[in-house]
Amino acid sequence: MKLTVRQTAVFAMLGALMFATKKAMEFLPNIHLVGVFIVAATVVYRVRALYPLYLFVLLDGLLSGFSMWWVPYLYVWTVLWGAAMLLPRRLPPRIAPFVWGGVCGLHGLLFGVLYAPAQALFFGLSFEGTLTWIAAGLPFDAIHGASNFVSGVLLIPPLVAVMRRVEKGTHE
Repeated sequence: MKLTVRQTAVFAMLGALMFATKKAMEFLPNIHLVGVFIVAATVVYRVRALYPLYLFVLLDGLLSGFSMWWVPYLYVWTVLWGAAMLLPRRLPPRIAPFVWGGVCGLHGLLFGVLYAPAQALFFGLSFEGTLTWIAAGLPFDAIHGASNFVSGVLLIPPLVAVMRRVEKGTHE
């Protein structure tokens, strides 16, 4: 999977955009555009979308600190990438925004559940303790899911269109 100079630059920009938008929106509880960029990049670049995804994860660790909170990022975002990989390559334009937004929203809603195994391992939580941890985070996961759905429906289609043009090398 050799990358061209153009792809390297695009993936570096996407990873940096994921990180920058997440940092810029940190004042909002669980609202960011990381999922939007991951799904859009996966729709266009497929397996190669892992490059900007893991650049984002690396940047987040480098600039926010490699700590226990960061370890689940090694797999939580990959689950979203995997779900997007399972989607058909071409969806009808009328339903694509809702499917893409739905995948983003579901990932946001399940973020605490996906994060929970690491929390249980790091903090020695029992099964009941893990369920309590998940339940305590449900309001934030609901916000995360709803914001991911709305931003996905609104932003993924134009991002996919731009990324496809960049991938083809057209600049109209």
